[in-house]
Amino acid sequence: MNAGIISTIEDRCKRCYSCVRECPAKAIKVVNGQAVVISDRCIQCGHCVKVCSQNAKAIQSDIDKVLYDILPTGNVIAIIAPAFAASFPNHWNKIPTALRNLGFSKVCETAFGADLVSQKYAEYIEQNSDKTIISSPCPAIYNFIEKYYTELVPNLAEIVSPMIAMGKYLKKNFDNDCKVVFIGPCAAKKQEAIDPEVEGCIDAVLTFSELKKIFNLVHIDLEELEDTEFDAPHAFLGKSYPISGGLLKSSNISNDVLAKDILIVEGKQSVVDIINEIDDKKINAKLVDILFCKGCINGPAIESDLNFYSRREKVIDFTLRDIKNVDKNVWKSEIYNNRDLDLRRKFTPENKRRPMPSEEKILEILARTNKITKTDELNCGACGYQTCREYAVAFAKGLAEDDMCLPYLIDKLESANIELESTQEQLQSAEKLASIGQLAAGIAHELNNPLGTIILFSSILKRESKKRCDELNSDEDLSLIIEEANRCKNIVSNLLNFARQGKLKISTFNISKAIETIINTKKIDSSFNDISININDKTSIEIIEGDKDQIKQVLINILNNALESVEESDIKNVNINIKNDDEYVIIDIIDTGCGIDPENIKKLYTPFFTTKKIGKGTGLGLAISYGIIKMHKGHISVKSQKGVGTAFTLKFPLHLASQQIM
Repeated sequence: MNAGIISTIEDRCKRCYSCVRECPAKAIKVVNGQAVVISDRCIQCGHCVKVCSQNAKAIQSDIDKVLYDILPTGNVIAIIAPAFAASFPNHWNKIPTALRNLGFSKVCETAFGADLVSQKYAEYIEQNSDKTIISSPCPAIYNFIEKYYTELVPNLAEIVSPMIAMGKYLKKNFDNDCKVVFIGPCAAKKQEAIDPEVEGCIDAVLTFSELKKIFNLVHIDLEELEDTEFDAPHAFLGKSYPISGGLLKSSNISNDVLAKDILIVEGKQSVVDIINEIDDKKINAKLVDILFCKGCINGPAIESDLNFYSRREKVIDFTLRDIKNVDKNVWKSEIYNNRDLDLRRKFTPENKRRPMPSEEKILEILARTNKITKTDELNCGACGYQTCREYAVAFAKGLAEDDMCLPYLIDKLESANIELESTQEQLQSAEKLASIGQLAAGIAHELNNPLGTIILFSSILKRESKKRCDELNSDEDLSLIIEEANRCKNIVSNLLNFARQGKLKISTFNISKAIETIINTKKIDSSFNDISININDKTSIEIIEGDKDQIKQVLINILNNALESVEESDIKNVNINIKNDDEYVIIDIIDTGCGIDPENIKKLYTPFFTTKKIGKGTGLGLAISYGIIKMHKGHISVKSQKGVGTAFTLKFPLHLASQQIM
């Protein structure tokens, strides 16, 4: 057996899996996305060549061998398959001339070999009437049976193909040392030519595609050539072999037998079906005439722009025209004189089936592509296999790989996109936190010294005032100055701690009471007298873990923004909803204020960005709040409609003990 008759051109293969879908032998293995032909499993039917839109499948070329090794030896005979009438529909009688111009000493019809073997089929059927006989002119058929239906090898008609018969005829009747080159539409003929069972009958095989390349290479223009005839021997009904039922037409089989006991099958799927039927012993016909293509006129290397029916018509026209000119007596004489030509051959089983995987292995592979239950199996065929289960079996046999399932890949892509978006958000968060950190460090550096001075001199002033002015009631005012300065110093300290990525000062506290305290402070502020502030507390767990001062700072910042946003609104409401789930306390701060422009939503947490009037805001409140929330492993989100209002949603974990600032 030869290796590599059909191969993959890797840089053209585009993961379409058409070849996987079309290969009846499952001889295509996907490796790193490339559909590679497994040569020892391949039956050379050529369907992968026909269906590949990217021309990524190549048939082994004999062009150099013929032009540079064989033709220069002289005494080389070309035999051409009758399907040439479909490949060269306008130049039937110019092809012999063109081939002689290339250097062939004779140009004969392979169809005479078909006439020779046709005589043998009637005899063979009569001698083997106890079994269903499968015709053997098509090498893709017997390759398929030898490799995958070994129990049917005895059913193959032990008769050579027309190509081999013609090669034997020529070497017997002309010169055993002559070289014979077959020209046809079939890739499998290249393998047949070197089959040990018939090796030496044919010296090279060219496809019609290769012949056209040779004509272009040596500048042969068929239009400029004159018509000539083929050399003897001339064929009779063997010319009809490329058409469905051609073998039977040329065989001496009675019409009664033809009507009752003969089946004609062509086309990949029909071939697979009938072979399975024979294997299951459901067919009782005496002869099954099978061609893997829909006749040789539809071979993988026919290279014709005509459709199937036009090709068939061209071959029929050629056949009917030429058989009128055949001298029947001379033809019969040639057939009779070669009655002793050995046209027998044997077929050898070489099982290429791989063991069926266990059910556990199949289910394991299905699960790898998220096919857990039967309803998960889409059976869409995008991977090249008809069902998800068939794909899993192929994978287990080493014929497929992970990334062939299109729905699974789409799911993976969607997950990857979601993960990418999340990563981008985290990166943006990190950038914002870095900006806030730099800001915090600067604020801490600039304010620590003056705050220290204020506290120091306030303490001195308080002490001195007690000595000199006990009658004055200044002690309360000075205490307030010191308290507020210490609070500012504490805030600056927290900012500095944040900038240095220090630890949170975690404690447990009642979030609902903390919110009430903040609201009560705001309610006594005269500037907010006309604003309605409402609390809707639905928490079942009010105690949370966190840095109380920092969380209060977040709530104050966002509440201040809400209160300021409704100052010029007709309806001045701020509602605070508190609830919790198993992981978070969730706080909604909803106002009926001016709202936020959509283009500003993504800028809200950027340091120094503000939409407030000059002197009303620094653009630091939300930036600092964002950092504090992220340090608490919390979340902040906002929804806003211009002129209607804004809703901030804050989520703080219920349990944060021992967590670090990140």
